[in-house]
Amino acid sequence: MGVDTVVLSADAGVVGAGPSRGRGRRLPLVGLVLTVLLGAGCTTSTAPSQAPTGTPAPTASATPAPSAGPGTPTATASSPPASPTPVPPSPSPPAPPAPPPQPPASPTVPPPAPPTGVPAAWRGVDVSRVATDRNVVALTFDAGSSNAGVASVLATLARYDVPATFFVTGQFARRYPADVRAVSAAGYPVGNHSDSHPDFTQTTTVEIQRQLAAAEASIRAATGHAAKPLFRFPYGARTAEDIHVVNDAGYVPFRWTVDTLGWKGTSGGQSVESVRARVLDAAQPGEIVLMHVGANPDDGSTLDAAALGSVIEGLRERGYSFITLRSLLP
Repeated sequence: MGVDTVVLSADAGVVGAGPSRGRGRRLPLVGLVLTVLLGAGCTTSTAPSQAPTGTPAPTASATPAPSAGPGTPTATASSPPASPTPVPPSPSPPAPPAPPPQPPASPTVPPPAPPTGVPAAWRGVDVSRVATDRNVVALTFDAGSSNAGVASVLATLARYDVPATFFVTGQFARRYPADVRAVSAAGYPVGNHSDSHPDFTQTTTVEIQRQLAAAEASIRAATGHAAKPLFRFPYGARTAEDIHVVNDAGYVPFRWTVDTLGWKGTSGGQSVESVRARVLDAAQPGEIVLMHVGANPDDGSTLDAAALGSVIEGLRERGYSFITLRSLLP
């Protein structure tokens, strides 16, 4: 059985059925469809009816998620929360560097006390005169090379009962220990006159100290007594520094007020009379007289020993008495 084509107009009415059909009346769409189907002898199998063109066909769509109301949390797809990464503790700030070690404080050292036997009033000076207003004179004798006048000097001092002071070198004490011992045994102080009689102004401090120590040892060996604190510079030559070195070693240096010049001998224009005159002309309270026990190396004269008696008599006539230099020191 043939099926006629049904043409639907724009207003959903049937315009015609087949090419020979004229304009007919409008029928409702549903009724037209049924009429065509029945008229054509269609049975049960029919194609699904097409929705009218003017009615939009419903489309499948995802059901929209209900709107979240105020305060309602919305579910969102997210990855499961990651385990918290442990945060290492903040390192403690480094300790400040330790201050550099400080050098130990220097201990306070009191200045050294003056050596025993050297009064402060006598330090730094080379005594050329005893500070006194008394009419006293100190006769002193140096012994360095020759012992030619020792016996005569000791005999004269004993005869007039006059004290005196002697200064001997270490070499003299070693060469003539019996003479040095005799001087000390007679009660006369024996002082240090260096060991070998060098010029101290041309000598180092170390050598000066050695000279002092060597002479001290030799004098002590001969006399049994210390020479300290009595000292006389060789040639009388010294500097301020030399005096301090001697003081530090425990000595007080004694110079002289007058030198008799008897050591020059007759060959040097001296005589017993010139020796006596020089001493008496310089006489004053506290005078220190320099004489020698030795002989002049050129003429062998011992003018000081020969003039000693007349010198003592001349001083006594002027009202002078005699002292030792050791008696001046405490």
